[in-house]
Amino acid sequence: MTQLPDLMPALPEIFLAVGALVLLMIGAFGGQRVSFLVTGMSMGLIAATALFVLPFGAKLGVTFGGAFILDEFAYFMKLLVLIGSFFAIAMSWAFAKSQSFDKFEYPVLIVLATLGMLLMLSANGMISLYLGLELQSLALYVIAAINRESVRSTEAGLKYFVLGSLSSGMLLYGMSLVYGFSGQIGFPQIAEVVSHEGASLGLIIGMTFVLAGVAFKISAVPFHMWTPDVYEGAPTPVTAFLAAAPKVAAMGMLVRIVISGFEPITSDWQQVLVFVALASMALGSFAAIGQTNIKRLMAYSSIGHMGYALVGLAAGTQIGVEGVVIYMTAYLAMTLGVFACILSMRRKNGMVEDINELAGLSQTNLPMAILLAIFMWSLAGIPPFIGFFAKWFVFSAAVEAGLYPLAIIGVVMSVVGAYYYLRIIKVMFFDQPTEAFETMPVELKVVLGLSGICVIFFAAMPGPIVQAASAAAGALF
Repeated sequence: MTQLPDLMPALPEIFLAVGALVLLMIGAFGGQRVSFLVTGMSMGLIAATALFVLPFGAKLGVTFGGAFILDEFAYFMKLLVLIGSFFAIAMSWAFAKSQSFDKFEYPVLIVLATLGMLLMLSANGMISLYLGLELQSLALYVIAAINRESVRSTEAGLKYFVLGSLSSGMLLYGMSLVYGFSGQIGFPQIAEVVSHEGASLGLIIGMTFVLAGVAFKISAVPFHMWTPDVYEGAPTPVTAFLAAAPKVAAMGMLVRIVISGFEPITSDWQQVLVFVALASMALGSFAAIGQTNIKRLMAYSSIGHMGYALVGLAAGTQIGVEGVVIYMTAYLAMTLGVFACILSMRRKNGMVEDINELAGLSQTNLPMAILLAIFMWSLAGIPPFIGFFAKWFVFSAAVEAGLYPLAIIGVVMSVVGAYYYLRIIKVMFFDQPTEAFETMPVELKVVLGLSGICVIFFAAMPGPIVQAASAAAGALF
């Protein structure tokens, strides 16, 4: 008699999948009149997964024949993803009311994308990784183009889909090569084969293709080309979601691939990651300087920040992975706060996205101007905010690993990037005020306040996050 696998490690995913199907049925039978009900229930479902299922229901372990793993690393990163998804849905309430965006499909697709992200973070082999990645990607392609009345939104979704298909092809080709030359699909088994037999040229080429496919998902150079157009074209709540949770999940997936699957050949993948990190930091710093659209600026900013996170991973050490986890935590807090401000850039005739529309914000909405300035300082890596400590951890890991040029160039690129963050502060505090924005909705005030607390007070109480990140990194070594 075949014994059923212990499904407890996968309980959060099972719970979320069943909930998503229930929400889909409610929306399909209720139509658009239940869209706000579905939105509220989606937030409740994600919160229940984070608050009740993960801490108490799920247990650490491996299931589905070793294809699925729940360890401290997956646990911590999943909590970040669920937080990002919850607030992304919350920030869309006011936008949905004002922009005819109240489609029940939107929150359901975010729940399905979140399910894909959780699967990505627990993938312990190439097939489970690809299934999670495609579940996330297919949902993201649709929500990028969900505003069918907007040519920009449709174009954004199409670009994302075409380039995403290309990256999936590269990823699959790389996986087929890795399987062909190692005879294994599970990451621990691949690492065991490589450590005993060494890496053949074919396996290294396959690994490079896998890294290229994942680099697309974190929008790292040279696979970044979709990011500015999709960020600008997609509806702003969608951009807020794309900038937050999927980046955390993809970075977590990349960490597991290189540490669990290819740790014996660290010197080979380290070269690839060093190049990608350098190119991403440089492009993110220089290309954003001439941007006038704040969503495009945030796109280039995210490219740069993925480069900084990769500095920690390129070290290939436990301290480096700990730095990546802390960096992604800081990135999530800062990004949600900035997009809460961007979603508040609304007047009677609709949303505005030009940076010059923030002129004189300190005179029309001082609390928002102060918090946005703090987020910009933090993104630039200026102490005493969380962004400074995040960069400190990844650069320290690079220095300890002997990657001195990478750390030095990273610091220099931080200085260059500070220019366009400080320019926004200058516009808000020193330019003549324009027409005031409409009153900020309650949900955006909540997100703005919580993000502000994380960014400002991390220095006072860094212990819990640093200890959790240390435990998460330790699970992979």
